[in-house]
Parts: sequence; C-alpha cells; structure tokens
Amino acid sequence: MSVAYLNGAYLPLADARISPLDRGFLFADGIYEVAAVIDGKLVDSASHLARLERSTSAIGIRLPLPLAEIEAVQKELVARNGLSEGLVYLQVTRGADRTRDFIAPQDLAPTLFLFVQDKPFLDVPAVRDGIAVATMPDLRWARRDIKSVGLLAQAMAKQAARAAGAQEAWMVEDGFVTEGASSTAFILTDDGIVTRPYSQAVLAGCTGAALAALAEESGIAVVRRAFTVAEAMDAKEAFITSASTLCQSVVRIDGQAIGDGTPGPLAMRLRQLYIDFARKTGV
Repeated sequence: MSVAYLNGAYLPLADARISPLDRGFLFADGIYEVAAVIDGKLVDSASHLARLERSTSAIGIRLPLPLAEIEAVQKELVARNGLSEGLVYLQVTRGADRTRDFIAPQDLAPTLFLFVQDKPFLDVPAVRDGIAVATMPDLRWARRDIKSVGLLAQAMAKQAARAAGAQEAWMVEDGFVTEGASSTAFILTDDGIVTRPYSQAVLAGCTGAALAALAEESGIAVVRRAFTVAEAMDAKEAFITSASTLCQSVVRIDGQAIGDGTPGPLAMRLRQLYIDFARKTGV
C-alpha cells in the first residue's frame, strides 16, 4: 500500500483527503515539483527545492515547512514505500477557504501533499528506440517560469501528441520551440547543443540545467538561444530532459526522422553522464 504525506501526517494514499474548497482544486492556485529517485536516493534535490521556493515565492504562497524538512519528508516517503526507482511528487497550494472567492484570506494555511510513483526509466524501450514528438501551438499563460499546477494546456497537448502517434509535444510560439509539454527541448547543431535561454517563456528545468553543466564540463558547447521547428528537423540530434525521462533521444518530429532515425550518440552519452551524476550526488 502506497504511503503519502498530507499536512503533517503519513497515511495510505487511498485515505488522503483534500477539501473540495482547496484553492489548488478551484483555481489551480498551487505549485508542484517532481524529483527522480535512483537507487533509493533523491536526484538533484537541492535544485528542485530551490525551484519550489522560487515558484511559491513568485505567487505569494508561504511554504509550510522549511526546505530541509520537506526534503526529510521526501526521504521518509522513499523509505516507507521502499522506492528504488521512480518519482516523488510534491504539491503545495494556498490552502482551503470556507467559501470560493478569488481573493484568498492572508492567514490561509497552505496544503502540502506528497506521494511517490514506482516508475522505471533507466532501462526502458524508449531509451533504446527513441521517442517521437509532435509540435503544438503554445497556448499557456505568460509565466511559464513558475511551476504551476495549472497544466490544462500541457495535458491537451500531450493528448493531441498521443493521437498523432508521438510521446511528447513540443510547444511552438512565433515559429520557435519553447519547450516540451513536460520537458526541456534540445537539439544538436554544428555549434553545440542548443536550448532556450531561461526567461518567463520557459521553465528552468532542473535536469536540463544539470545536463548542460555536465556537457560543458565534458567540453561540449551549450548555446542558449531559440530554435525553429525547421532547424530542429535538420538537426544532427534532438533530445529532451526531465526528471521522469532524464535525457531522452527524439528520433522523429512531426513524423520526420531526425538524423538516421535512431537515438543519437551524443544524447546517449549525456544520458549516461547524468545517470553517473545522479548516482554520485543522490541524497
């Protein structure tokens, strides 16, 4: 039985109850984080917690626990669930009021909810075969740097991508790829690996940032600029990064093969570098 955490208590996930008046449910007034677990340890935990603090601060939600205590809860959930490989999901909302109102009381107690998912991602067919992406118009709000629980546009894009035979959607705005529906987008050109610079237009991906640093340490140039769909289709390689995929080769975009249509050697090398980093630094 999966054990979750809700507002100070560890309990069976099936028994967790959150008020229907919670602002996360009524207004998507909340922030979430997803951290990978490899060999029973949290991967890149400090980066995820720092982003959690940035996002909650940006929308004026106070964290109900210090970051160190939140990390301790994550570790406890990993231990209680015997999780070796998978994900820890964390969500904090502004809390539940006595009624529905756009203006929240200033003294509202935040809701903190965490649970784990047993999910293999180190040795799965997608790693060996690569994945396809489909491009979609980016219909999201302007503050994409805030990791909001308001994910309707991303969910719709994912559904449309699946209908098109793809495993991920790449969001496109003004002709340029912003990012994946749940990932950071990269391509490989003669100049190096290319990905969007951080701004309000994209989420600062924790996995992508770590992978970019590892690439630069290995002598691989990282170019932060926007790229078009056409440029991606002509790229030597394409790949995505996220907590749930690590570094994953993209072998088709809108049905067109990238390179020779198989996972690229650089993406596979970077993936192994990231896994080695995760195992060395996990907590």
